[in-house]
Amino acid sequence: MTAGSRGDIAPYTGLGAGLVRAGHEVTLAAHGVFEPLVAGSGVRFRPLPVDPRAELHSPRGRRLHDARTGAGKLVRLASMARGAADEMTAALVEAAREGEVLLVGGALGPLGYAIAEGLSVPALGLHLQPLHPTGEFPAPVLGTRSLGRVGNRLSGRAIMTTVELLLSDAVRSLRRHGLATARPPRGGRARTVLHGYSELVVPRPRDWSAGLEVAGYWWPHETGRLSRELEDFLAAGPPPVFVGLGSATVPDPERVSREIVTALRSARVRGIVQRGWAGLDAGSDDILTVDEVPHSLLFPRTAAVVHHAGAGTTGAVLRAGVPSVPVPVQFDAAFWASRLTALGTAPVALPLRRLTSGALAEALRRATADDHHRARARALADRLSTEDGVAPVVAALARLTP
Repeated sequence: MTAGSRGDIAPYTGLGAGLVRAGHEVTLAAHGVFEPLVAGSGVRFRPLPVDPRAELHSPRGRRLHDARTGAGKLVRLASMARGAADEMTAALVEAAREGEVLLVGGALGPLGYAIAEGLSVPALGLHLQPLHPTGEFPAPVLGTRSLGRVGNRLSGRAIMTTVELLLSDAVRSLRRHGLATARPPRGGRARTVLHGYSELVVPRPRDWSAGLEVAGYWWPHETGRLSRELEDFLAAGPPPVFVGLGSATVPDPERVSREIVTALRSARVRGIVQRGWAGLDAGSDDILTVDEVPHSLLFPRTAAVVHHAGAGTTGAVLRAGVPSVPVPVQFDAAFWASRLTALGTAPVALPLRRLTSGALAEALRRATADDHHRARARALADRLSTEDGVAPVVAALARLTP
């Protein structure tokens, strides 16, 4: 069970497909709009209410852009998250009654663990971000500036406590759904949590307790092929730059689109621009505007990828072995962007509020002309290709079930 945007859902489709291959029966409980993501995977689907795209485009969702800091955005997100959790609780309980084990995505942590407790079934946490407190870096949603070991740990505890408070009403409401004994264990935290990214990208913090492990990436289950229009565009010239902000929204899509077009032309590269939830539009002879495309098929054929640095897209870029220019918008994006620059696969991060055509063009020139970034990206992709993020989850399930 998980909630959020496409990037919060897609990795679990690949994990679910892997668990099916290992002999498990798997159901993914997620927002109904994402049901097509499991097609052909062998994973069953239970729809949850709430359309995250509609929420982000609502007046309440657009106010997220008014905040200048991670903490400010988190405060604005709080009311959205609380309302969504209340709306989803009944569907989550109904889906959970069919399970022998609950696999709980990070966004639903305390609520999922409380449901498992109420149903007397084991639960396993599956996180896409390192949410638990550590002295090695601050909570990812609060930015990248270290607060010192004590401050970093306190920031992590503050975020974990905030999530528990946001979901507390939903947890209490479980009594109305027949789960009178439901309560989140250990202050709303699972005993075992596996993280769906590689230690090559974020090493496991040395001060984490036993049971908090890094499994490796869970690559999304992707089907289909590139459209004929896209194949023709790729064949018509040198590898283009892909630009997409995924599920992130922007306050002024027309301005951002103009900056992107100007930057691509200034850097003298062809471009593929994905509309995404931001509604970008940059069509012209040397720039193609597209809707959803399989990242695993397109990214390896690009010169570089400009992206919003969500956890899922960051993983897809690293898997493709191409340099990138992260444009973090909100929440944990700055954390992932900082990892890309530290790894040498990206020359610089350009936060959305500082995105200009000149800055983007310069970053693109560095990303595409400097062989250092491509070499680092390729070498890391080769190492990631040897990892199996599903195997640790299979092993954890074997320990949980007789």
